[in-house]
Amino acid sequence: MPWHQAYDKIRPYVVRIETMEGFGTGFLFAYNKDHSLAALATASHVIEDAADWKQPIKVWHPDSNATLYLEEGNRVDWLDRAHDAATILIGGDDLKLPSEVLPLLQADKVKKIGVEVGWVGFPRLAPKKICFFSGTISAHLADEDSYLIDGVAINGVSGGPVFSQKEATPEIIGVVSAYMANRRLGESLPGLLQAQDLTAFHEHIQKVKSLDDAKQKKDEAQKQIQQKNQGSNSAA
Repeated sequence: MPWHQAYDKIRPYVVRIETMEGFGTGFLFAYNKDHSLAALATASHVIEDAADWKQPIKVWHPDSNATLYLEEGNRVDWLDRAHDAATILIGGDDLKLPSEVLPLLQADKVKKIGVEVGWVGFPRLAPKKICFFSGTISAHLADEDSYLIDGVAINGVSGGPVFSQKEATPEIIGVVSAYMANRRLGESLPGLLQAQDLTAFHEHIQKVKSLDDAKQKKDEAQKQIQQKNQGSNSAA
């Protein structure tokens, strides 16, 4: 799949996440079973101040031009600071997001060195444009659950999806975390992008499933109570 086609396919999933401290990028990566909840992925440093101080977050979905203002009480934030990963749970109908999610690289898989990948986000140079970048995987840091990529990341792109090309659709492999410049003699020379792999987000998907299980158990318990009450009323 050419990169321009991969960009067109991933664009509807991408959002800009704005806090009182600045903005970053995020994207839809999961729904719960009945689509009543949508999970947005981003980097934890994009939202950690808003989460810690219970501040509002603004989410803009450029594909539909819809804007969502989220107070602390109408969202759920899951932060994994060790992996610079965060999930924001919102209502499934709060934004006009695609009904199906993109494939994620399996939890037990790692992309090979030398594979070309792309990523998108909202750089401060063009804060309302979803910009495309590409580079090559230089290394996978197993002890940090992250990739080093021969490419750049500009402020505002943090939290954006990193993806590889497949025949029919892009496959998400990670999330933009940081850019590490090579500093020598006070100069900033080309460095490497660091992207967290999906370790934290596969764990968050399991938490979403556990919410579904809890809801199902609650509904079953309520149904049993109703049936019991109906039986008691009939006996009377």
